[in-house]
Amino acid sequence: MEVRETLQLRSFAEYKEAYQKSVENPEEFWDAIAEKFYWHKKWDKTLEWDFTKPEVKWFQGGKLNITENCLDRHLDKLGNKTAIIWEPNNPDEESRHITYRQLFVKVSRFANVLKNNGIKKGDRVCIYMPMIPELAIAMLACARIGAIHSIVFAGFSSSAIASRINDSSCKMLITANEVYRGSKPVKLKEMCDEALKNTPTVQTVIVYRRTVEPTPMTPGRDKFWFEELQKAEKECPAEVMDAEDVLFILYTSGSTGKPKGMVHTIGGYMVYTTYTFANVFQCDHFAPTGVKNQSKPKSDVYWCTADIGWITGHSYIVYGPLAAGVTTVMFEGVPSYPDYGRFWEICDKLDVTHFYTAPTAIRALAKQSLDLVNKHDLNSLKVLGSVGEPINDEAWHWYNDNIGKGNSPIVDTWWQTETGGIMISPLAGITPTRPTFATLPLPGIQPVLMDEEGKEIPFKSQKSEGRLAIKYPWPSMARTIYGDHQRYKDVYFSAYDKMYFTGDGAYRDATGNYRITGRVDDVVIVSGHNLGTAPIENAINEHLSVAESAIVGFPHDIKGTALYAYVTLHENQIGDDELRAKIREQVSNTIGPIAKPDKVQFVEGLPKTRSGKIMRRILRKIASKDTSNLGDTSTLLNPDVVKDIMENAL
Repeated sequence: MEVRETLQLRSFAEYKEAYQKSVENPEEFWDAIAEKFYWHKKWDKTLEWDFTKPEVKWFQGGKLNITENCLDRHLDKLGNKTAIIWEPNNPDEESRHITYRQLFVKVSRFANVLKNNGIKKGDRVCIYMPMIPELAIAMLACARIGAIHSIVFAGFSSSAIASRINDSSCKMLITANEVYRGSKPVKLKEMCDEALKNTPTVQTVIVYRRTVEPTPMTPGRDKFWFEELQKAEKECPAEVMDAEDVLFILYTSGSTGKPKGMVHTIGGYMVYTTYTFANVFQCDHFAPTGVKNQSKPKSDVYWCTADIGWITGHSYIVYGPLAAGVTTVMFEGVPSYPDYGRFWEICDKLDVTHFYTAPTAIRALAKQSLDLVNKHDLNSLKVLGSVGEPINDEAWHWYNDNIGKGNSPIVDTWWQTETGGIMISPLAGITPTRPTFATLPLPGIQPVLMDEEGKEIPFKSQKSEGRLAIKYPWPSMARTIYGDHQRYKDVYFSAYDKMYFTGDGAYRDATGNYRITGRVDDVVIVSGHNLGTAPIENAINEHLSVAESAIVGFPHDIKGTALYAYVTLHENQIGDDELRAKIREQVSNTIGPIAKPDKVQFVEGLPKTRSGKIMRRILRKIASKDTSNLGDTSTLLNPDVVKDIMENAL
C-alpha cells in the first residue's frame, strides 16, 4: 500500500512533456497518475463527460478509500514520521506532534464513534470545529466509513450553520465547546445550540472539550468526544467506496447570497489534489523527520495557514499532503497574536520549509515593523505560496524580499472551491515565475480566453485579455451543487458552449503566462464603456495615502451606471475632500476621465470572505441604497465593517 514512484516532475522539460501528453491523450495521462495510488479495484472507464448536461465522471468502477491512501499505505515506511504538527493559539501551550501511525489509530477509533452513533455510508455529517487535530481526525473518520462531511468554518454564525445543515440534511454535528481566537474566547457550542433550534435532521452532537469552561449539554443528544472514544474499538476497516461516491460537500458564497453546496467525489479529487500538491510545492515526501541542529537530512515541513473550513484546507492541509506522506502543520491561532511576528516565530520554531498563505495576510504583515520578521531565522524556507486572490505587485515583492530573501520561489496559485485543486501555478523551482502572474496551467488543465462575443481568443504568442474558461474536464472538478444541478449548469456552463466558465477575467502574455485580473462581474458599463474594476482600483491604490480600494457600479440618471469607490487609507492619513479630488484626478490621468469615480467613500475596511475576496455584492447594494437583503454578513472575515460602511455611505 505505498506510492510506487514519485508523482513529481523535476524539470521544465518534464513539465512541458507532461503537459503535452495531458492535452493530446488526457485519459492515458490520468490513468498513469491514478495507478500510483492504492485501489481495491481498478476503474473500468477513465473518463465520461458531457458539458452540455453537465456531467463528468472519472475512474468509473474504481473501488478505493481515500483514507487508505492518506494513512494505511504509509504505515510500513512512514509510520513513525510526523503527519501533523499542531501549533496552538497560545504560544505558551504545548505543540502536538502526531505520527502517521498515531493518526491512523485516532481516525480508526473515531470512525467507530461515528458508527456507534448510527452514522453509515452516505450520511451527511456537519463539522464545526476550530483548527485542532480533531478536526482533521473527524473529517478523515467520515471518509473512513463513507459518510459525507460538510465542514463549516468555526467563525460562521448560527444561521449559517443551520442553513448548511438543513440544505444537506445532516444527521450529526461535531463541534468543540469553545476556542480562543487570539485573546478572544469563542463559544462554539453555544453557537451550535442556537443553530440546532431549527435543524430537525440532527440526531447527535459530539462535543470536543477544548477548554475547561462549563459546557451546556442537551441530554440524549449531546455527547462528549472523550467519553465516546472510551466506548470505541481502535480498529476500523475502511469502507470500500466507488470513485464517484461523494467525499464531501463544501459551501461557497453565491452571487445571489445563497450559499452553493459544491459536491466533490472521491477518486478524481484524491488523484488531482495529491498530484498538484506534489508538483506545485515540490515537497520531499519520504525524508525522515528531522530536528534543528541534527546532521541528518531534515524532512520538509509544510504549512498552509488556511482554515480547514475552506477548500484550501481540505485539499492542501489534509488530503493532498497526507496522501503524499508529508508533514503538515495546523495552526489554531491568528497572525497577529500575541504579536504580528507569530507566523515567523512558528516558521523558525518548526523549521518550516514550505509556507502557503493569502495575499490579505501578506499585506497585513507587510504594514508591520520588519523587526518582527528579522528577529526570526527563516533560512529553512524553500518555497512560498499565495492563495485566495491575485497577489498585487507590492505584496509579491515584500514577500519575496523579506520572507524568502530572494531565494524561495513564490507559487502564486489560482483555483477555486469549484475546481477542487490548483489549476494555474508555477511549479516551485521547476517552471518560471513572474510577479503577480499565476503563470502556466498545470498538466491536464486546458484554459482558454474568450472575447466579448463569446469566441475563443487563440494563442498566437501575443498579449491577450479576456474571460477565463476551461474547455476540458479535470479529475477534481465539482460534480454538482448539492440538490440543485440546474443551478450548477446555469452558473458554470451556460456562458459558453461546452466550457466551464470560471467567472474570472485573465490576461495572457506572449509566452502563455496567465494573470488573473478579477471577477468579470466586476466589469461596470459606464456611458456605454466597459470598465474593468481592477485597473481603476490599481490606479487608486497607486496613491501614497491609499492602502486598498474597491470599485462598484451604482445607478445613475445620465450615465446609466456610475462608479463608487470604497477606499481604505494607510494609518495617520486623513480622508477629506482634497484627497477625494486627488484620487479622482489620479484615475483620470491613469485611465481617462470616463473612469473617474463619482463617489469616493473612505472606509475602515472592506468586507471580505475568509479567503480574502472582497464581497462586491454587498458593496454594490450599499452603493445602490438597497440594503434590505445583504445576506448573512456574519460569515465575513470582518462583519463589523459592513455597519460602518452603511452608516457613512454617500
